[in-house]
Amino acid sequence: MIKDHPEHYHQLRRLMGTMIKDMPETMKGFSALNDAALADGALSSKTKELIALGIAIYAKCDGCIAYHVHDALEAGSSRQEIEETIGVSMLMGGGPALVYACEAIEALEQFLEKGS
Repeated sequence: MIKDHPEHYHQLRRLMGTMIKDMPETMKGFSALNDAALADGALSSKTKELIALGIAIYAKCDGCIAYHVHDALEAGSSRQEIEETIGVSMLMGGGPALVYACEAIEALEQFLEKGS
């Protein structure tokens, strides 16, 4: 079944907005961790988004895949950079990662088609 990854991304954003209202301190802490971990440093935020995507595939997290394909594109990643990240994830995760790599390719195609 083909997923609508851009819609999944936007649905997650809406749900996180609800969580920000319902659990402000928890979400404030998570947001601070997210911002600090993905900020430019010795590694660029683009590189960090690619790492996050690789981990998302390895961890078999559909929502994370949608989120980090979107954010990798927003950070300036090219299709080729994302595809190479997907390839490394497959190397490290084997067959199960291959299935989620397909999810990432599907998400990439959808986000590129819709312009993120």
